[in-house]
Amino acid sequence: MENKTARLTILIDPVKKKAFEQLCSQQDLTPSQVVRQLIRSYLKEHDVDYLSQQNIDDPLVAEHK
Repeated sequence: MENKTARLTILIDPVKKKAFEQLCSQQDLTPSQVVRQLIRSYLKEHDVDYLSQQNIDDPLVAEHK
């Protein structure tokens, strides 16, 4: 798991949220674990090398240098 964490807040309709939480529970996973995996997969799918950016304070600023 990553050393530092940051909060990500999303808005989702209550029915999907409940279904997601129930599925996570059935798979003995936390919703946070699943969301982190989804994000890693999405970044990999789009060839984003986030591992080399770990020491950058603000990746958005670094992108525009």
